[in-house]
Amino acid sequence: MFAWHASPAVILLRMENDVLDGQVAVVTGGGRGLGRAFGIGLARAGARVAIVARTANQVDEGARMIRDAGGTAAAIVADVADPAGVSAMLREVERTLGPVDILVNNAGAGGPFGPTWEGNGDEWWRAFEVNVRGPFLTSHAVLPGMMARGCGRIINIASGAGTRPIPYMSAYVTSKCALIRFSEVLAAETQQYGVSIFAVQPGTVKTAMVQDVLNTPDSERWFPWLRQILDSGQDVTTEPATNLVLYLASGKADALSGRFFMVPDDPAEVVARAEQVRRDELYTMRMRRLPIGAG
Repeated sequence: MFAWHASPAVILLRMENDVLDGQVAVVTGGGRGLGRAFGIGLARAGARVAIVARTANQVDEGARMIRDAGGTAAAIVADVADPAGVSAMLREVERTLGPVDILVNNAGAGGPFGPTWEGNGDEWWRAFEVNVRGPFLTSHAVLPGMMARGCGRIINIASGAGTRPIPYMSAYVTSKCALIRFSEVLAAETQQYGVSIFAVQPGTVKTAMVQDVLNTPDSERWFPWLRQILDSGQDVTTEPATNLVLYLASGKADALSGRFFMVPDDPAEVVARAEQVRRDELYTMRMRRLPIGAG
């Protein structure tokens, strides 16, 4: 995941251990990195957590870590871009843990990296399959139950890269842009049913995806800014993003459903200024125009 205008300041939000007691959370892409951190954090806050990913040994290890710490977890192998796999995953979650209260769409794909005209078209579209179709399929699966119960929260892990044109990352940038907008549209559709939707920028974390970018041929020429972020210590651990996910999952930001929350901003301060956020259309993407022909 990538951050822009990053600050070295880290906002740490400590949640009560039982703030999510009794709730069921699903974390896709939960086998490693950010996803594993989200799953462990949700479990520590009292949630029963389903760790979902395509790699069996990774989800098994993540679930074991939660159980060893005294939490409740299920390990489920599924591809979020596969409709049948998502349906089977939801049935298994409901059978073992119960109806889903919290969905964290963390599964993501980055490549291909490099000039768009040189990239593989199937790999380019695969990024959309994972980054956009995946959150659609999982949301489509859990929303009827959430709306029927009058509560639920979906947190989509996006990126600040989705808010600006970043050369040589067209698949990642474009798909994350779509995910941010999808979150906002879904929030507008579901607000009347008591469901809240958020998009999140987790900051620059040294994930496997970041390593893939650095390993790309000619990465020093295409992505010098990423090396500069890492060399200057502007990258962050998984903790700020985990604390942000816990804050959103707790319901404290429901008044700003549809907004794009970002590390390192303090979400409590953003929520405290909700009136200004709504009035000035902050933490969302808008087209700004010159006042040509006004009146």
